[in-house]
Amino acid sequence: MVIKRRQFLKSSLAAGLAAWINPAVIFADGQASILPSQSNKPERPFKFSLGLASYTFRAFSLDQTIAMAKRLGLEKICLKDVHLPLTATANGIKQATDKVRAAGLDLYACGVVYMKKAEEVERAFAYARTAGMRIIIASPNPELLPLIDQKVKQTGLSLAIHNHGPGDKHYPTPAEAYKKIQKLDRRIGLCLDIGHTARAGIDPAEAAAKFADRLLDVHIKDVSAASSQGQTVEIGRGVIDIADFLRTLIRLDYSGVLAFEYEKDEKDPLPGLAESVGYVRGMLSAVLLFFS
Repeated sequence: MVIKRRQFLKSSLAAGLAAWINPAVIFADGQASILPSQSNKPERPFKFSLGLASYTFRAFSLDQTIAMAKRLGLEKICLKDVHLPLTATANGIKQATDKVRAAGLDLYACGVVYMKKAEEVERAFAYARTAGMRIIIASPNPELLPLIDQKVKQTGLSLAIHNHGPGDKHYPTPAEAYKKIQKLDRRIGLCLDIGHTARAGIDPAEAAAKFADRLLDVHIKDVSAASSQGQTVEIGRGVIDIADFLRTLIRLDYSGVLAFEYEKDEKDPLPGLAESVGYVRGMLSAVLLFFS
């Protein structure tokens, strides 16, 4: 039997969603509870991990965010300050991070953290060290980069500059960010937001390849148009060539995180995020079968 490519892709997407959404989460009276996992994770023939940028669930509590990340089978999480305030005490940070790690999630990063003053740089590094994070996803004022270079060397933490597309006066594109950091410590790199990259009229796959030596993190999403008018949509419904981007990361041997940042449907993001995660899982299966 000859299986048409479209049929295969549909099957791959369904298989990816079924294999990776964790059924061991139940909802009762609007509350989510995590049950013990009943299945092993499938083997992964690539080095990067799928994670969550918790900004996706900015309208929800930390407990709800953890439960939904687990339900989707995501392994890693980057916490936005709405879920763990930058002003939290050391004890408050410990309580939150213990909760995240007890759920089996790797709390690898925080962000996006905005830094306009030197004291905000100091606070962010202290916060990340206390939380046991490895990366700060940030958008600092460029004049603070020499101080950030010092803090990276002092602490051993990494910092990834996040590009925000048209309208961002400091880092509208990955190239603008790269130009500002290329002479700094190599632990200062890029968080490539592929949606904002596309909105700036740049191919995310080309950007990943061009700046691979400083690619520390990825925010994966899709957008409706490759222009400043582009809006977040479910992955696979927009204009970004996701297959080409994933194939590029595999070829580059990228070993960081693909963090889903689904900005649409603030009050009810789970259905669209689940569709996006399933699409990426299925597309990875297709890419590995047809294009590797």
